[in-house]
Amino acid sequence: MNHLIIYAHPNPNSFNKAIADTIENVSNSKGIATKFIDLYGEDFHPVLKGSDFETFQTGSVPPDIKREQNKIKWADMITFVYPIWWSGMPAILKGYIDRVFSYGFAYEYTDNGSIGLLKGKKVMIFNTTGTPSEIYSKNGMHASMKHITDIGILGFCEIEVVNHTFFGAVPIVDDKTRKGYLKEVENIVSKNL
Repeated sequence: MNHLIIYAHPNPNSFNKAIADTIENVSNSKGIATKFIDLYGEDFHPVLKGSDFETFQTGSVPPDIKREQNKIKWADMITFVYPIWWSGMPAILKGYIDRVFSYGFAYEYTDNGSIGLLKGKKVMIFNTTGTPSEIYSKNGMHASMKHITDIGILGFCEIEVVNHTFFGAVPIVDDKTRKGYLKEVENIVSKNL
């Protein structure tokens, strides 16, 4: 199995980084080939430009996008780690999806509609929120965010989401709770890899 971890948080000391490090450690301990992408650390350029479309129309792919697509192709399991900001993913990750999960690579249209081109790949998603999980579960936000990401983006590309976990109130919970969150990450990753 090949495992690609895609991490999107600007603070290298964030709890999201602790989650990503935990995932990487579990993956490596199981002897799984693992690659780690730090979108902020690598200064990934997230803005889809007209020139990108022009390059796609010539049958080519811009070099930075091709490099990322090769990582996606390589992976059997992709794990996303990111905070929820304004009910969604950070702009850098949305831009990564806009640019990398492009037409002809992640999906295409036929006479019968759209078809996903990444069938056979699996995904785990770990999100942190400032809002307590009880509130987001009760008001339907967790379900809405899962619907957009798991179905609207990944399902559209025929990627199977095997786990999507939210860790709530991260800025205000105590260290014991955070350690419990990390233990949960270990268990989920161990079960799915």
